[in-house]
Amino acid sequence: MEDILSDTNILEYESLSSPAEVIASLPPNETVRQTVLVARQTIKNILDGNDKRKLMIVGPCSIHDVDAGLDYARKLVVLAGEVKDSVYIVMRTYLEKPRSTVGWKGLLYDPDLNDSLDIEKGILVGRKFLLDVNGLGLPCANEFVRTGLPQYTADLTSWAAIGARTVESQTHRELASGLSMPVGLKNNTAGDISSAVDACVASRSSHTFLGLTMDGKNCTVRTKGNKYGHIVLRGANGKPNYYPEKVAGAISLLTSAGLPLNIIIDCSHANCAKIAGRQEEISYNILQQIKDGNSVIKGIMLESNIHGENQPFPKTLEQIKNLKYGVSVTDPCLDFESTERIVRKWAEELRK
Repeated sequence: MEDILSDTNILEYESLSSPAEVIASLPPNETVRQTVLVARQTIKNILDGNDKRKLMIVGPCSIHDVDAGLDYARKLVVLAGEVKDSVYIVMRTYLEKPRSTVGWKGLLYDPDLNDSLDIEKGILVGRKFLLDVNGLGLPCANEFVRTGLPQYTADLTSWAAIGARTVESQTHRELASGLSMPVGLKNNTAGDISSAVDACVASRSSHTFLGLTMDGKNCTVRTKGNKYGHIVLRGANGKPNYYPEKVAGAISLLTSAGLPLNIIIDCSHANCAKIAGRQEEISYNILQQIKDGNSVIKGIMLESNIHGENQPFPKTLEQIKNLKYGVSVTDPCLDFESTERIVRKWAEELRK
């Protein structure tokens, strides 16, 4: 019979540097600050309808190689400058990965891809990467999975997502209510759009909950509510929801809830059945809906990398050494050439 009352399944506790300590060691310069502030306001203006451009959140499914990620960012910032009159580009710089069961949880958790789980290193490497991307003048988008981690990177994030696996979580809705940037709330893994609408309602409200200070202490957090939560349609269980009738259904739910009519559509995940190449035709279907007069669709998401498709997650040191450069280790992605074609097509048609 065990003679302790707690921690019977805990192997170890390991202290982390506080968010304040990490930020002090890797602070944003004025270029980074302006990139984030301008991007947040621009996205708000797009959602409010004061900026008629469309938002494109484009980039790798996840960042596992910061060198390749920064190489991709350098390509994307050139493209963003080319189309900035009609399309506003934010880079997917996802440092966390939600898992349905088990698997690699992202750069913040396991930066060496070898199950060493050096979270302290992951936080430092991840923050440095976000600083570098923002330093190019390219804003960053991240999904927040673990509610204790945003303090380390939220100041460098211009658009945040609450994913399909966490959108029904009370703690994530509370988190969204206090975030400083617009937040996209995805329909759940069963395809229920009302879960995202409910999350928008909840995140617009003030909440009080347990949290973490910048000094790393437990505290009570009181939020004002985030007025820039919006739904993201990403399909579910192999069933897409980017079609006009599904979008119309989402608009009806938003109207009934008294919410602003703002929708982002994720061309990846279940909308493309994880067939990366299908994102292109899906994006053009959505573009046609906009051309047909749908002003509720504010933009799209694309999973894209330097090279297309994906590769198996490495299980040995040899496999880590032999990883293909610029190829996803999570979901399959578009190659950059296809991404350029999509973005330029959107820009050309929107200019008309």
